[in-house]
Amino acid sequence: MKDTESRRREIIKLLKQSNKPISGSFLASKFNVSRQAIVQDIAILRARGFNILSTNTGYYFRNANASRLFKVKHNSGDTIEELNLIVDLGGVVEDVIVKHETYGDIKAQLNLKSRRDISRLIKDLKFNEASYLKNLTDDFHFHTVSAESEEILDEIEDELYNRGFLIK
Repeated sequence: MKDTESRRREIIKLLKQSNKPISGSFLASKFNVSRQAIVQDIAILRARGFNILSTNTGYYFRNANASRLFKVKHNSGDTIEELNLIVDLGGVVEDVIVKHETYGDIKAQLNLKSRRDISRLIKDLKFNEASYLKNLTDDFHFHTVSAESEEILDEIEDELYNRGFLIK
């Protein structure tokens, strides 16, 4: 059990130090355990209150002190502007959520912290010929946005409203 607890402490340390997601495969290789063991470690760490999020590229530790769910609507041509606005003001776009009439909530982890992250997302969507989730719901969607303070979230909310993206 001591080895397992040591591994979990080291996982937290690695995630806190990293500025990008760390894959489960990398962690499994580093600690010479199965990927399933890492999945279990992450689940236990989350249950203990650690704010670990997952994306399609790996796990990361969310350092934000505040988060807020924003309901927004815009056309596809405004996606980059909307996301850049959020990260430029100090927010992290944690996810995108759509509320589908048949399928219920559909959520995709994003973890967008910078214009570079946004550029990569857009390139991936184009490369895979994928459409935006908002297209399923007539452009309505939600973003969980985290930031270091409520004041930053207030500023993001004001700007989203001023640009006509925010739905009150």
